[in-house]
Amino acid sequence: MDEWIRQAELWGRQAEAWIRQQPPEQIYVAAAVVALTVLVLIAASCLKSSKPNTIVLSGLSGSGKTTLFYQLRDGSSHQGTVTSMEENNDTFVLHSEKERKGKVKPVHIIDVPGHPRLKPKLDEVLPKAAGVVLVVDAQDFLSSMQAAAEYLYDILTKASVVKKRVPVLIFCNKTDKVTAHSKEFIKKQLEKEINKLRESRKAISSADISDEVQLGVPGEAFNFSQCQNKVTVAEGAGLTGNVSAVEQFIRDYVEA
Repeated sequence: MDEWIRQAELWGRQAEAWIRQQPPEQIYVAAAVVALTVLVLIAASCLKSSKPNTIVLSGLSGSGKTTLFYQLRDGSSHQGTVTSMEENNDTFVLHSEKERKGKVKPVHIIDVPGHPRLKPKLDEVLPKAAGVVLVVDAQDFLSSMQAAAEYLYDILTKASVVKKRVPVLIFCNKTDKVTAHSKEFIKKQLEKEINKLRESRKAISSADISDEVQLGVPGEAFNFSQCQNKVTVAEGAGLTGNVSAVEQFIRDYVEA
């Protein structure tokens, strides 16, 4: 230990002697470079830590959001969880990645209840989202099509979603059922319904929709490619564990 102390003292004296030999201007420049480097590293660290890792599961009641939440977390449907009026909010490593070698970063997932009374909760969590999954009931789609389109319209025109380019996945759930509609059919019908909504809401004054962003291209029929943020459509079945499309979406936008 004494040898280490003597060596440290020697290095200190040598550094002091070298500094005394340098012009003052050079010392100032070196100090400025060191300070700037430290500031850049601190800023980069802050930006990295502030990157959102929250995925919001949204959609109408009964679409299968809660079942999807448990499949992602536990690899189990929990026997087809009943519709919940309480949000599920947890941070965890995806069940499919628990056996993965090396360290895997967890993801924060919020399952927002779809009851109309609880819509303010969705508005509250959207600004925190790295991605939004809209769960659609592919089996019972026609009876809920208009309501699902209105729900999606509200998300796609939300300023906090558009300005941050938050990606949206439309997950057509329950496609394991024989009577389920295909993702292509659901996509086309939602685009048609949103086009109707866009036209009908033109009469609403901007004062009433101050938090909304204009959707689509004026004079053209609406399609999802016109959105400023990326919108994709996939299919699967939460009840049977076919949720790979959602897992891939999560890892596309939340670092593993």
